[in-house]
Amino acid sequence: MPPSPIAQALLGALLLFTQPATAESSTLREGALPSYHYGAPIAVECMNRSIETGEHIQNEKDEIEWIPFPSCNETLKPLEFHYGIESEINCTIPMVDDPFFHLLEFYIHSDAPLACRLPARPPPHVEAVGAEPYKQEYIPLVFALAGTLQLSHLHISTHLNVLLHSTPKHHIHPHDSGVLDSGAAYSTSPLSHMEGSQTRRLVIGDPLPLSFSVRWFPTPALPKTEGKVEWQGIGGHIYASTMFYSLVSFITGVLASAVYFFGVILPKRLRGRGMGGATPLGYGMGVGNGWGISKRMD
Repeated sequence: MPPSPIAQALLGALLLFTQPATAESSTLREGALPSYHYGAPIAVECMNRSIETGEHIQNEKDEIEWIPFPSCNETLKPLEFHYGIESEINCTIPMVDDPFFHLLEFYIHSDAPLACRLPARPPPHVEAVGAEPYKQEYIPLVFALAGTLQLSHLHISTHLNVLLHSTPKHHIHPHDSGVLDSGAAYSTSPLSHMEGSQTRRLVIGDPLPLSFSVRWFPTPALPKTEGKVEWQGIGGHIYASTMFYSLVSFITGVLASAVYFFGVILPKRLRGRGMGGATPLGYGMGVGNGWGISKRMD
């Protein structure tokens, strides 16, 4: 006897849930991966390099070894950024020892880059049964550290701009969540090391005061309108377009209110009262009793 329609429906549902993962289901799992909440900390880790050659160091699995960015005096933690928050961050490395000084020479001389990375998204707290383990994704963040080398010391530009981009979203909101797309970091004013206030003459044993100007962008592209760059990040800025639309809305509201008053309200009042009590010089204003001021009776 053939199975009933209910049994066929149950069998079809069972087969649907037991089928191997398809590209569509993989996309759904991808969409379910977590995003950074606004203000979430993002730790910076950098490539471990040899102080002798500047080459990267590998672990026993022949994988590049990554170590945390040096700890900052201000926080007693390695450098980290906070998702979507644009800020000025100070990070003073307490003491530049001999190995780190030689690495700085490699970075400044461009023999080896200060190559770092950021996790593109936070790791998931829950993984689906039977799914492949989540592999953490990273975006590269190379610090273009500028300065000059001398025989006994070096000059280093201590201020860096950090530009961080998020993946595009259909709707962008202030204090939004998201996923990292790309980033860049570079020293500013490297040629003013002799008189600049944001440069440092450095010898072994000195502290290294670094400062970072962090800016966020909600898409991989830099905002641009008719050749003019608009510095609009994620951190709740007031955009020029917002001010323009607010001004237009205000003027429109005022004009609409004026048209309604003079076109509807005022004519009704004029038709509903006598000439003497509804005119600008009548009872409404408390000045006279008609279009003009009445003559005084002797």
